Amino acid sequence: SSTPGLCELFWSSGPMAKIIFGLLGSLSVGSWTIMIGKMLHFRRARAHNREFLETFRNSSRFGEVNQRAETLTSSPLVGLFQSGYVEIDSQVKSFRERQGAAGDSALYQIRSLQSIERSLRRSLGVELQALGKGTSFLATTAAASPFIGLFGTVWGIMVAFRDIGVTGSTSLVAVAPGIAEALINTAAGLAAAIPALMGYNYFTHSLRQFRAEMDDFILDFLNLAERNFT
Repeated sequence: SSTPGLCELFWSSGPMAKIIFGLLGSLSVGSWTIMIGKMLHFRRARAHNREFLETFRNSSRFGEVNQRAETLTSSPLVGLFQSGYVEIDSQVKSFRERQGAAGDSALYQIRSLQSIERSLRRSLGVELQALGKGTSFLATTAAASPFIGLFGTVWGIMVAFRDIGVTGSTSLVAVAPGIAEALINTAAGLAAAIPALMGYNYFTHSLRQFRAEMDDFILDFLNLAERNFT
């Protein structure tokens, strides 16, 4: 007779092996879905960041930058800019109302640079949280999958020893189903964990790059606000 393949070994295994394999398969599918989605998201975010920074550095008016920012929604820098822009606009309007001279350009001033920085820092946290959404699932998959697979391995060995006790035979024919369960789940655990770990490390590194870029942008924004509104 022909040697059974992996599919035959899986379908001939017990219900516990199937449950563990199904759980690992679900974790793997979820991880790949997140990784593909985040790769597309990060690529779009980087492209929009470049376009936004070019507009920001070449424009002399915040209003013009804000109009352009509305078309670059995937850029995390846009979220920072809009948060700072709203705070500046609010402070300028408040200052002009108190002075009662709406037509005087000298009254385009802000009261507190620290308030703008706080708004920018708050927005930075929101943007980082949005960028990092889903990475915790990758970390969980990378950490848990080998142990889930190990549980399947131990269970398969238990089945193998049980079969030895039932049949009274130590031949490969008697223990093969249990060993198959063990090996299938071990391989499935590693197959789910390794890509998830690599994806988690890659996206964590990318998030650090985004964080550094946003920190630099906050400094540029505050410098520009200080020059123009104080």
